[in-house]
Amino acid sequence: MRLPVPRGPLTAALFDRLTGPPGDLEPPLVTPPPERALDDGDLQLALFACYELHYRGFDDVDDGWEWQPALLATRLDLERCFEGALARAVPRPPVVPPEGVRSALAGLVAEAEREAPLSQHLQRAADLEQFREFVVHRSIYHLKEADPHTWAIPRLHGGPKAALVEIQADEYGGGRAERMHAELFRATMTGLGLDGSYGAYLDRVPGVTLAVSNVMSLFGLHRAWRGALAGHLAALEMTSSAPNRRYGAGLRRLGGGPDVTRFFDEHVQADAVHEQIAAHDLCARLAAQEPSLAGDVLYGAACALEVERRWARHVMSRWRQGRTSLEEAPLAAAS
Repeated sequence: MRLPVPRGPLTAALFDRLTGPPGDLEPPLVTPPPERALDDGDLQLALFACYELHYRGFDDVDDGWEWQPALLATRLDLERCFEGALARAVPRPPVVPPEGVRSALAGLVAEAEREAPLSQHLQRAADLEQFREFVVHRSIYHLKEADPHTWAIPRLHGGPKAALVEIQADEYGGGRAERMHAELFRATMTGLGLDGSYGAYLDRVPGVTLAVSNVMSLFGLHRAWRGALAGHLAALEMTSSAPNRRYGAGLRRLGGGPDVTRFFDEHVQADAVHEQIAAHDLCARLAAQEPSLAGDVLYGAACALEVERRWARHVMSRWRQGRTSLEEAPLAAAS
């Protein structure tokens, strides 16, 4: 993967420097105010690029940039803007004692699941082009599925650590590369005539899609946010089975075979188990170990649900207007 096309002055300046040797960023990059940071394509792409250096990186960026102090300072400015936007958009859930964390998570999820227009649309009415757009949006995370949450493993101990490892082992296919969820998703993309290369559609997704991935990396790369990362994972697992059942049904309605639907079918079964592990063995036990993290656990879950809700609203709003939910031209088939 190479650096994407800049989306504004922030990414233009950042990418120009990242293609050179690691060094200072002078003058410092100026970040925008946080009011629209959750869907600001320029800011979200800049933050995504900074985070990506901790994952698989870019072919045209020297790996020495990963821990370059000036870039970390720039990333911190971007993160403060992002955190401010999250704080404005996501009220802190009411404080509960550790023993109330599991039921509080269930309450947050139940409220979010009352609105599910996107998964219902994909099941019953979406055409093939809309489904392909949906898969392109999801590729930004699913082609590195589980990686952001894995950052928490060395930051936990005891029961919560064992619970997270149990979930992640399934996400990574139990040691079988072809069963890794990222590989199953790649097969879905290929079956839909899309490019399954890592980051192939980074230029095509809007800022709100990048925010879905960035909030995971924000929580994952900071030990201070380990409680929020656990809550984020729990929210994903607890809201996964029913939508994935709908996605699989929608693809079968459009003629998709087992190779195309396997990713979604796998999540119907696996995440029904994972949600119990994540809510009880990971989050509730983490809150019992460290009661000060109970609030962060619920906040992380609330952030996951709100960013997902904003992304789904964007997609459905564009489709109702008869427009693509992606950036630029209509989606082309893979060559």
